[in-house]
Amino acid sequence: MNSTELIDTAETAARLGAKCLLDWVDEFRVSEKGRADLVTDADFASQTAIVNHINERYPTHHMLGEEGLSRGEGESDYRWVIDPLDGTSNYVHGFPYYCVSIGLEFQGKLVLGVVYDPNRDEMFSAFRDQGAKLNGKSISPSTIKSLDQAMLMASLPVGTNGQGIAVDRFLRVLPVAQALQRTGSAALNLCYVSAGRIEGYWSSTLKPWDMAAGVLICRESGGTVSSIEDAGFSIEKPSILATNGTNIHAELQSLLIDTVF
Repeated sequence: MNSTELIDTAETAARLGAKCLLDWVDEFRVSEKGRADLVTDADFASQTAIVNHINERYPTHHMLGEEGLSRGEGESDYRWVIDPLDGTSNYVHGFPYYCVSIGLEFQGKLVLGVVYDPNRDEMFSAFRDQGAKLNGKSISPSTIKSLDQAMLMASLPVGTNGQGIAVDRFLRVLPVAQALQRTGSAALNLCYVSAGRIEGYWSSTLKPWDMAAGVLICRESGGTVSSIEDAGFSIEKPSILATNGTNIHAELQSLLIDTVF
């Protein structure tokens, strides 16, 4: 496994996908996959550019992507997990908090993660056991240990009606944290934990492509990732809690699990 070659492939693919997003900014059409669950021409253009580049170098690798991408013919130890546009609603509204996210699994375990934010020209990357970087420089989480000094992010279900477990959890943590936001990009939230910009992030509604790259980046930076319920974490399951690795993790987990339904 050539980590340098794999990272180069992923970073180049992410930049190609991001270029499509920027090229489509004033021309995309929007449709709904479900209530408030948006998809644009840009999503598909970005995914095509990413897949084509990876396929040129690794034609036998499997792939999984948000926009109907599921390639698994033949045997392969490798699976790329791709989100060509994480933060579609933000993109549609011109809110510059979206990215391209590309993860890679080897024999079912995450080994590579790349998240590229084209608006800030920030490339977050990590390879297993090699640490996490932002534009080539090592990153690490913050050392804040108290929730009342912590800035947190949370995801709420797309098209939420204002009720349910996710909203209850949000409201339970809101008065305890120094700040609690909903931003619309799971991948960037995970990278912001990794870079010490926020102290924690959670969601109970993610898909593999939303978090594959960000999970590895967070872990390699020194952060902690688990399910909310601490019942064993997997990107195939929608529950995730990522923090800076201090006692904030256990305190936040306790609050989220103890939610009154």
